[in-house]
Amino acid sequence: MATTVNEQVTDSVTQVNTKVVGETPAMAMGNLLMSTSQALGNAAHNATNGQQQAQVTLQAVTVQGINSLMSTGSAVTGRVAEGIIEKG
Repeated sequence: MATTVNEQVTDSVTQVNTKVVGETPAMAMGNLLMSTSQALGNAAHNATNGQQQAQVTLQAVTVQGINSLMSTGSAVTGRVAEGIIEKG
């Protein structure tokens, strides 16, 4: 018992298959470009965050360096004053 399929049905299926096959490269390229742009966006955000964190660290190091210089001056002044008082 052989059944035949209407030609309109086969033409419709063929057109849909052709459409899908024709759109596949464009869809693949679109997905690739979206993935690449997201990865580059994440990289830019990570670089910015790293720069901000480095700036905070450098500022803290600078403050500690200034504090060390200032406390060294006070320590030296105190020691010299102590030496003068002991000799006097």
